[in-house]
Formats: sequence, structure tokens, C-alpha cells
Amino acid sequence: MLSVYTDDYFMQLAVKEAQKAAENGEIPVGAIIVCNQQIIAKAYNQTQLLNDITAHAEIMAITTAASYLGSKYLDHCTLYVTLEPCVMCAGALYWSQIARVVYGASDEKRGFMRYGKELLHPSTKLEYGIRHDECARLITSFFEKLRR
Repeated sequence: MLSVYTDDYFMQLAVKEAQKAAENGEIPVGAIIVCNQQIIAKAYNQTQLLNDITAHAEIMAITTAASYLGSKYLDHCTLYVTLEPCVMCAGALYWSQIARVVYGASDEKRGFMRYGKELLHPSTKLEYGIRHDECARLITSFFEKLRR
């Protein structure tokens, strides 16, 4: 049976989270964590709201998912995030042993891939470019508005 729950579907939901961030004056990054085709965490950047530099969408989602599962390990889960995680978030993803990371837009300046996939757990699968243009547009339009 073909599932309607595709990478594109879940990334679309992450985009909605990123839009919430933008509406709140946050850098528009959204994240969804899925386990067995079920969404167990949704989050968006909240660094301004919480006055906490670690309140990235990925970190918020990891915390929620771990609490939901009652486990620090997310080894059966997939993270969908609109922007390539930073090094801090990649470290947290490493320790969570997340099964899979799927991101939309690359982050040439701050993304963990500047240092290589080795920042993720060896068993973590990585995919990128899902809804790339839409995810990239969220970021670029946010910063264009800030510069005006």
C-alpha cells in the first residue's frame, strides 16, 4: 500500500512551522520529527522569544520527541527541517542517534556540511533538497525584509 506520508508531505509541515517562526520575528526554520509515520514533535526557532541561543527548531523538536518517547534516543525517527542544521544541532542529532535527517535548503555559512556528514551519527541517513526552493525563499525573504 502506497503511503500519502512522503518526505514532501512532512517537509510541507516543517515549512508551516518555519512560517510561524517568521510571523514571530524569528529566523524562519521549522522542524518536524516523525516516528512510524506519526508526527511526534513540531517546532520552530524561538531564540528571540525565549532569549535562548540554543532554542533552534531542531533542538526544540529533539526535546519534544525524546519526552514523547520517554527515551533520549531517536533511532527510529526522521527529522524534517527546512534549513540545513548548524553544528550545534548536528551534535545534538548525533547524540540522539536519529535514524534520518531530511533538510530543505542548504546553509552555506553555518550548515554542518561545511565540516562533513561525520558530524552525524554513523547510522544516520541524510537527504536534502526536499522543497529546496520554497525553504530557501523563506530564509532569503526574511533577511531581505530585515535589511529594508
